[in-house]
Amino acid sequence: MHALDRLQKWYADQCDGDWEHSFGIRIDTLDNPGWTVSVDLIDTVLQDKPYAPIRRGDSETDAQWLYCKVDSGRFEAAGGVACLPDMLEQFLCWAGY
Repeated sequence: MHALDRLQKWYADQCDGDWEHSFGIRIDTLDNPGWTVSVDLIDTVLQDKPYAPIRRGDSETDAQWLYCKVDSGRFEAAGGVACLPDMLEQFLCWAGY
């Protein structure tokens, strides 16, 4: 299944009539250029699941740089312009989707 289909499924599985009114998923661009992904984990089975941060490359010199972490109840990722699929895969594999 494609990463976007899996992300949609994860999101739909969280929607319970309440969660989606306060939480969600954000995908945005960076000006260096690149992407950010933020996924709210509060009130999900992932909110207390350990995650080892990932750091790859250097945002100043490497187009394939990637940084992922869990902080303050969110999965947060940032990466180079070609790394959006990698960021989604990091989240989805960790989430079990």
